[in-house]
Amino acid sequence: MAATFKRFFDSDVARTVSKLHEAIPITGTIVSGTYTESGDGTNIKNYAHGMFQSVYDYPYLSSSANHIFDTTVGYSANSGLSGSASVQNTKKINIYNQMAQILVEKDVNGNIQEFDQDGNISAGGTKMQECVFISLARLLTKDEVKKQSFSLQVLTGGANSAPSDIETVSDYNALTEYKVNSPAGEYGLLYTSSTGITTSSAVGHLYYQAGIAVLTASVFDGEFGPMNVSIGTASINQVLTGGTIESSSTGLRNRWYNLDFNNTTELNSSIYFCRANSNEFNYSSNPTYLSGSKLVVKNDFDDTPVSYVTSIGLYNDKNELLAVAKLSEALKKDPTNELTLRVRLDY
Repeated sequence: MAATFKRFFDSDVARTVSKLHEAIPITGTIVSGTYTESGDGTNIKNYAHGMFQSVYDYPYLSSSANHIFDTTVGYSANSGLSGSASVQNTKKINIYNQMAQILVEKDVNGNIQEFDQDGNISAGGTKMQECVFISLARLLTKDEVKKQSFSLQVLTGGANSAPSDIETVSDYNALTEYKVNSPAGEYGLLYTSSTGITTSSAVGHLYYQAGIAVLTASVFDGEFGPMNVSIGTASINQVLTGGTIESSSTGLRNRWYNLDFNNTTELNSSIYFCRANSNEFNYSSNPTYLSGSKLVVKNDFDDTPVSYVTSIGLYNDKNELLAVAKLSEALKKDPTNELTLRVRLDY
């Protein structure tokens, strides 16, 4: 236990924030649902409520399986697809409203607003009323998705049996043009091309802190399935009205080619500069420092006292030990020198 304490001043403490990034690939092979193991089943999990579908990196019954993302679809009550004849109509509207409530700012009366294509809600403009939602697990996104690193490749055309036309959906220019008018944090607009970008050509939003991608259903222009057997091959709008959320999510997985993005881990650091001036910490509180009431490091009475610094303790205002930093080697301290030791706490 320390016998001598020294208080930190503001000039002795510095705080920094560092961001660490990790590349995350999610290939179509993983999300296709063909990954099965005997006894553990598939890595695609469906639920009795039928409101979304979950994808795991291993068969979900396996003890080593990790949940990586969920997919679901929904449309606004104002959409032309909304109607009592549509399959799971209420659930699809509820999914849309739930996502909009989380991701889109409400109006002045507290009402839920629709997803705005260009993100400028106050200016009106085109709304994305039929959407596909991809909710990435926190295990993958960490603190947030890194801006301008998201690249989703999907097969937007062709028949269900042989989808084609790879389209790359990415948050181009997001480093400088991201939006901040969402209660969920920052988001960028998703585009299918890096050239000729205008906000009116956006095909979705990517919410970085929430880890949610919202795609307008119109990005898929070919057949979309599988779906209800009675429907046969159909466009995504026909699937959204005549198929279940589960079948629409399966259709998205069948057209998933690849996803790449970088996650972000925010590392906060407090750096303490522990300063031992020439007249400080020249005596040790270690019991072995004294023998017969004499300093063992002194041969004569007038010799200079000497101590050896081996560790640093950080205490709170009640003198309770909170952290200990160990030095790689002992440092000699006497009245002829001064020490400044840098202690860094990461969290």
